[in-house]
Amino acid sequence: MSDTSPDRPAAPVLDVWCELQCPDCRTALDDLGALRARYGDRLELRLRHFPLEKHKHAFAAAQAAEEAVAQGKGWEYVEAVLARVEELDRAGEPFLVEVARELGLDAEEFDTALIDGRHILIVDADQAEGKAIGVTGTPTYVIGGERLDGGKSQEGLRERIEEIADRLLAARES
Repeated sequence: MSDTSPDRPAAPVLDVWCELQCPDCRTALDDLGALRARYGDRLELRLRHFPLEKHKHAFAAAQAAEEAVAQGKGWEYVEAVLARVEELDRAGEPFLVEVARELGLDAEEFDTALIDGRHILIVDADQAEGKAIGVTGTPTYVIGGERLDGGKSQEGLRERIEEIADRLLAARES
């Protein structure tokens, strides 16, 4: 539950446009972990899906991540899949279900969700919004209205995100 009273504005949001078959997104996990450790609930971190056509299992992985969110372990699932990108490359959807099982999630429900497509609209909406704001690769970050492209280089991005977050938080507290 969040405090959305007029006296306390909502926490700044960091949207992370990510793809679960992307090695660069795996590399970005360290930065995201550091940001979560530094800011906790003072910064809302939102995973946004941007499956790339060059990765044939990315769209299914995005749907699986949404099923993990529905089952209460979204970030844990994302981190587990990204940590083993090469296995996703080789094994595809069975790997996504296996990761769910390893995390204690309802693997049969994952399998069903991938078949019935219950999360397709969420993934499609994220991808459409990403395209509309100029996302072309992953990871891409949006914070305070500024888009930062990590698909080309992640050098200095965490520091830039921290600068923006600190500025937004200072404005929130004043």
